[in-house]
Amino acid sequence: MKFGIIVFPGANCDRDVAYVTRDILGQPTRMVWHEEGDLGDIDVVVVPGGFSYGDYLRCGAIARFSPAMQATVEHAQAGKPVLGICNGFQILTEVGLLPGALMRNRDMRFICDRLPLRVERTNLLWTNGYTPGQVITLPIAHGEGCYYADEATLAELEANDQIVFRYSGPEGAVDAAHNPNGSLGNIAGICNRQGNVLGLMPHPERASDAVLGGVDGLPLFQGLVQALVAA
Repeated sequence: MKFGIIVFPGANCDRDVAYVTRDILGQPTRMVWHEEGDLGDIDVVVVPGGFSYGDYLRCGAIARFSPAMQATVEHAQAGKPVLGICNGFQILTEVGLLPGALMRNRDMRFICDRLPLRVERTNLLWTNGYTPGQVITLPIAHGEGCYYADEATLAELEANDQIVFRYSGPEGAVDAAHNPNGSLGNIAGICNRQGNVLGLMPHPERASDAVLGGVDGLPLFQGLVQALVAA
């Protein structure tokens, strides 16, 4: 199984993801320059965090037009896995693979922290390594992480079980007191209707090695690999 990690000018988390997929999990991994348009050799596409194209205009607004992202759309439409982390989540909403938008944080400040999340859905390729309702801790680092969608879209996300992660308290409470950025519904990550595209603002790749202080993000990658190898 081969991972492809999109590399944009301004990306700063692409090597972090590669460390997990290539060095920890031992999976073939290719760094895909944003100008490349052929992902035919890739099984899983990861759109990493960072500041693609300097976040000019707005986060992900320029990246959506890159050849690599056009190829990623085709990859996703073929039912293949796509993961967007932080800026990658923003890009996936800009390109239309996920609904809604990521806006400026409620307090208009950049947030860098480690926070608890509640796992809402575990029957996906991405989350089969977790248990329903499990609370995990992942780092966040964003200035535009406030998830927003209109009422109809939020209702569809709820009805179709597309909300995968929510910001929560250590015991799993989902409320305003445990919402770091003002995201509607405490949403930290969502998937598309088919479940093959996942976007989340927290960084699982930064919590995949005990040296970094936690491994709660590693099951996301391990479960994906195990599920695809067994398929």
